[in-house]
Amino acid sequence: MNLLRTLLFTPGNNERMIQKVINLPTDAIIFDLEDSVPMADKETARQLVCDSLQTAAQNDTCILVRVNAPDTGLFDDDLDSVVQPGLSGIVLPKAECAKDIKVLSAKLDQLEKDRNLEPSSVCIVPILETAKGVIHAYDVASACPRIAAVAFGGVDFSRDMGITLTKEGDELAYPRAQIAVCAKAAGVLAIDTPCIDVRNIEQLNVEANTAKQLGFTGKLLIHPAQIGPVNEVFSPTEAQAEYAQKIIAAFEQAQTQGLGAISLEGKMIDVANYRQAKDLLASYEAICRRRESLS
Repeated sequence: MNLLRTLLFTPGNNERMIQKVINLPTDAIIFDLEDSVPMADKETARQLVCDSLQTAAQNDTCILVRVNAPDTGLFDDDLDSVVQPGLSGIVLPKAECAKDIKVLSAKLDQLEKDRNLEPSSVCIVPILETAKGVIHAYDVASACPRIAAVAFGGVDFSRDMGITLTKEGDELAYPRAQIAVCAKAAGVLAIDTPCIDVRNIEQLNVEANTAKQLGFTGKLLIHPAQIGPVNEVFSPTEAQAEYAQKIIAAFEQAQTQGLGAISLEGKMIDVANYRQAKDLLASYEAICRRRESLS
């Protein structure tokens, strides 16, 4: 799972919205059983999500389900309902330590075995949204091989800290940087917190570009209108891909001559630039394949 630019939350108890998001160009759909679903609708949401999994997984869309936290009394029933064919992964809210991940992973091991699913086919995306979760970001991100990405939940983090979110977002600078660095160190993707001002595309672009500069690879979304702008921010341009190809070709030619660094269009290119170019080109090609699958 290498392409997670946009991850759109959808209430699991809203059948109309579930049917709508299936055809949207988001990289991932997160069917929500947690915050957006009232207690009275939890069982209905489980059934609707279970019934929609295989249909939603068309066009290689990544299908995730945010379950309720382990201490809610709803966790086991959520997992039992949704670990079915078509499910790509579980989004775990309020993740705070490696133990949380290991408990979930063990449950997934058993459910995959019982249901004849491929072992370790269901990934885990923990959301870090408390002070404890941010401090333990690396432990969470490296807790088990199932981790595909870690996400930041800025709204709940601000509540936990007793602070107010501002348009500038300075109060989130430290947790964002901490999560991005820890994700990279653990070898997993980092997904930024949602922009809660759904009508403010300018603010969305500012947040997405800030997150990209810190090392995030995508963003949680709460409205379909946010998909296009965020996909664009986290996608290399055609010009960037062409330049990456030049770097790769020039550096590989230089290696045949025993050179470790070269000059290309007035810029020094070494092995770090070469590896970065390879990563960018791989991302660009994955995005092109994604577009083709949606056409």
